[in-house]
Amino acid sequence: MDSNPVNTHHASARRPATVGMLCAVAYAAMLIGQVVPAVQGILSYDPKDVIVVIGGFIFGPLTAVIISVIVSFVEMLTVSSTGPVGFLMNVVSTCSFAVPAALIYKKAHSMKGAIGSLAAGVAVMAAMMCLWNYIVTPLYQGVPREVVASMLPTLFLPFNLVKGAINAGLTLLLYKPVVTALRKAHLVEESSGSGGTGKVHTGALILGVALVATGVLLILVLLGVL
Repeated sequence: MDSNPVNTHHASARRPATVGMLCAVAYAAMLIGQVVPAVQGILSYDPKDVIVVIGGFIFGPLTAVIISVIVSFVEMLTVSSTGPVGFLMNVVSTCSFAVPAALIYKKAHSMKGAIGSLAAGVAVMAAMMCLWNYIVTPLYQGVPREVVASMLPTLFLPFNLVKGAINAGLTLLLYKPVVTALRKAHLVEESSGSGGTGKVHTGALILGVALVATGVLLILVLLGVL
């Protein structure tokens, strides 16, 4: 443990700067995601969750919540047309994916732990969004609750599982390069994030590519392209 107060001060000063940068990247990712057409006109793919969960892996679940709230709030003020309801659903969706993943990864700090934590995050997010869409969508869209209930297993659940799989795959592909870049820029300490040797894990790359490719194909199916 470093007892040098100067180093401790520098580390504490770096963290807000790094979180701010992650917020900016997450916002940019959200803008990029807007080029993807919405499924059934109501469900949009959002890649910002990748950056949020990476922030959670590095700094912990509270940081994931902070990034999610900041980016979703700025999105509401700038490009979103769904107002406070969209902001709330954004935060619930992102946090239900990133927070469980960050909590589990904090306890199981390994590649196996990362894969397991992301799988848990996808499952929690898909379940939470079914529940929240069942509660909120009838109030917001004026759709009968029975109609929304019938759409849960055929639309909401498949979409969120596919979205979660894509974002989990992208996280596996991007986490190590992002952490390495942040370390080289002296924005995070050597002990932050993944603790390995800096080598790319081949299994994680293969799984990440498979998840992203499969998820993209399924999104195209949901959009009616394939």
